[in-house]
Amino acid sequence: MRRIAALVALVALAVLAVAWWAVTEPARRALEPLPVDQPGVIVVETGDGVSRLTMQLAARGLIDSSRATRWWLRRHATVTGMDKRMHAGEFRLLPGDTFDSLLNRIVDGDVISYQLTIIDGWTVSQLLSALAASRLRQTDGLTADTMVSRLSLSTPNAEGWFLPDTYRYVATDTDVGLLSRAHLAMRTELDRQWSRRAPGLPYQTPYDALIVASLVEKESGIAEERPLIASVFVERLRRGMRLQTDPSVIYGLGAAFDGNLTRRHLESPTPYNTYTMTGLPPTPIALPGKAALSAAMQPAPARYLYFVGRGDGTSEFSRTLAEHNKAVNRYQRRPARQSGGQR
Repeated sequence: MRRIAALVALVALAVLAVAWWAVTEPARRALEPLPVDQPGVIVVETGDGVSRLTMQLAARGLIDSSRATRWWLRRHATVTGMDKRMHAGEFRLLPGDTFDSLLNRIVDGDVISYQLTIIDGWTVSQLLSALAASRLRQTDGLTADTMVSRLSLSTPNAEGWFLPDTYRYVATDTDVGLLSRAHLAMRTELDRQWSRRAPGLPYQTPYDALIVASLVEKESGIAEERPLIASVFVERLRRGMRLQTDPSVIYGLGAAFDGNLTRRHLESPTPYNTYTMTGLPPTPIALPGKAALSAAMQPAPARYLYFVGRGDGTSEFSRTLAEHNKAVNRYQRRPARQSGGQR
């Protein structure tokens, strides 16, 4: 009986030892430092689980590729409940990492993020180029024309509808997703500023104000000049005068513009030639920033009708054509600028 009791005791101890080992071994392996010499990146796709993660680590030589090791690590993730809480995205892999610390980073959603800055005054074409050069997931066939339907825009043209700002994103985000955020930001800002606009402005809709803001954006980068430039456009619209703004003409020329705006360009009728047509161009000509929107909604209380560049980035403003012609003669040398237009 004593021998049987001793044997039973030995078997019990052996079972306890195995049980203890089965409990502690996964945690031990999960806490072993991974052989990471340089910072790297681990990508977890949507739907990936711990099994896929261990396969990635094994393929990169960061854990033993044996089924046993991968089983222990999967068991650890299951016991701790982390296997059900993994996020998708790109995650940093750092020297000193263990499987456990990496998995915790994935469970916490500590995703690597990037940023894209939409610059005040960019066109939609420039925005598309920036999106294509980013780490965002690209949408096939995304163009200025297809933006309209993909984003359900209320206008037939996407120009002007994205608020310049810095937008953070992760590698699993799409270009259309970021555009949606920038469009919502513009609509929100446009509505906010429209509700606070000065009384008596010659705008029928917020879209009219968006167009004017884009003209202001392209005419000057000097903050204090924007309300004055907006006041010139407003005064001209009130009087039924042509806006005569070069950036609109240039926008209408598109790829045909070679950097030299000529008299022939100014005299050639196009929907965007504000020297030959009265009123606003049909769409914005750029993406206006908040300051340009504010200037369009709150123009300076001035009665200027003209302005001309001084050549140093600033402008000379005039109330009469005679004053304007003197300013043109003083600051501009090209014959094409010797007309009564603004620029």
